[in-house]
Amino acid sequence: MAANFSSVPVLDFALVSDNATKPEFILQLRHALINVGFLYLDNHTVSQKVTNDLIDYIPRLFDLPQEAKNQILMANSPHFLGYSRLGAEFTKGKTDYREQFDFATPHETQWKPGAPEHLRLWGPSQWPDEGLIPGFKNTMETYLQQVQALSYQFTSLLAEAFGLPSDALNKFYDADKFMQHRGKVVKYPANDGSLTDQGVGPHYDAGFLTFLLVASPHRGLQVQNLSGQWIDVPPIPGTFVVNIGKALEFVTRGLARATSHRVLSPPVGSTPRYSVPFFQNISLNACLADEVLDFPSEILQLKQLRGDPVQTDSVNFAEFDREPSGKVNLIGRVKSHPDVAQRHYPDLFAQYFPNGLPQQVSAY
Repeated sequence: MAANFSSVPVLDFALVSDNATKPEFILQLRHALINVGFLYLDNHTVSQKVTNDLIDYIPRLFDLPQEAKNQILMANSPHFLGYSRLGAEFTKGKTDYREQFDFATPHETQWKPGAPEHLRLWGPSQWPDEGLIPGFKNTMETYLQQVQALSYQFTSLLAEAFGLPSDALNKFYDADKFMQHRGKVVKYPANDGSLTDQGVGPHYDAGFLTFLLVASPHRGLQVQNLSGQWIDVPPIPGTFVVNIGKALEFVTRGLARATSHRVLSPPVGSTPRYSVPFFQNISLNACLADEVLDFPSEILQLKQLRGDPVQTDSVNFAEFDREPSGKVNLIGRVKSHPDVAQRHYPDLFAQYFPNGLPQQVSAY
């Protein structure tokens, strides 16, 4: 399989700023989108100071008193924002061995009683007490806003890499005041020897793009190549790991690859692994099955040359052919966070968990 891969390519974003070198970047991006689904992005536009400040906050965030963390439990939020205890999230029905906080760019929910329930998915974040971790909220929001700006710039480059006008993907986003993008701050504790090594199980991401900041020097992220082999994606300081989500794969009719990936827990005796993924959303009401993008024939031929990947270990976000984007995302969140669904989306909870809340690993 000529288009298979054994490593993830590194792209230099500085090439974009010079008209003489931008075509080289577009060519490298096209290869990564179609054949890999993952890339490292070096020399990006997000402030290194803001990134370093955020990394410095992360251990302090998880060291907050448990009572303070419990005050912002995700179960309080119909928007799936807030704190998740160790072992509270599931992938493919199995417990993920991680602790995390979900935050998002500022947004006032557009949902009103009687409106489709997927409009409740976006809304205000829950933040820890400012007195306990002064400056964290401002740093996190600044970081999210800078990555948001980068993600929109990157989307225009995606379009060019597909042989389309640079604004061809803009129709999948609402005006800024109606959009919300999500970030997580994640801690993967070291395996204590008695548990599975599933930091997070095999899965796809939902939207167009994910920008991952690996905030500690640990390995653990792996991606599945076209033949189904798991490939390590070791941390490279100063870069983002960028990957394609299922929505982009669907709307490009499989031209772009959403690549199955997972995180293994740090080994016994290690320190925790920290990471900060940013998930770029598209409009909650976008119906991707109704959208057709007209790609040049020479671009479509690259998909044929790649071939089809083998069946992967990931099966999530398969409803884009019949549901609006927001509903697909909501179903994914319900499956991952059944405790939140039980409280705020009882009908969906009953549909996907007819036997009640799944049993967590007893050590949690």
